[in-house]
Amino acid sequence: MRPFTVHTGSAAPLRRSDVDTDQIIPGRFCATHGRTGYADGLFGDWRADPEFVLNRPQHQGATILVAGENFGTGSSREHAVWALQDYGFRVVLAPRFADIFRANSLMGGLLTVTLAQATVDELWDLLDAVPGTTITVDLEELSVRWRARREPFLLDGDTRARLLSGASPIDSTLRFAADIEDYEQRRRPHLPVSTDARVSPL
Repeated sequence: MRPFTVHTGSAAPLRRSDVDTDQIIPGRFCATHGRTGYADGLFGDWRADPEFVLNRPQHQGATILVAGENFGTGSSREHAVWALQDYGFRVVLAPRFADIFRANSLMGGLLTVTLAQATVDELWDLLDAVPGTTITVDLEELSVRWRARREPFLLDGDTRARLLSGASPIDSTLRFAADIEDYEQRRRPHLPVSTDARVSPL
């Protein structure tokens, strides 16, 4: 997974709240299980509208999405995270995220940052007035910066450390492989043990 430390990029203002995962990527675009190839399906039902924000020339190449309240509600659909990343987004800023979507995002390396609604409103207005305004999201110091503004945000220490290093949750667990193996060797033999799925028990 690509490490995330500091990212600076232009932002697209998505002035919509309660955007669910089927709106982020409609089910018809989720026919495969790979992590790439979903950029064209991102907001697929809305992209037919030439006035939709991602169709506007001034927001092409945006790598930060500024969304409304309750972004990512609905079903747990990893494709929603993959579509945002495949399109080029590295960060989503919003007042609130659906819990499962946020968990999927942070596990997959898409940084989701919660900001106050008033701050999001200010960013929307700025991005509409001055398209191409760059925003810096700094995971090292836990801040979002633009122009003379600096807004702090919160993220738990374990997730922050994992994203900074580019480690997936599995990578983080495998750091303790020697300890796990040692425990398995010392535990009481009558207890259940995990087996290698590649080896047939027959």
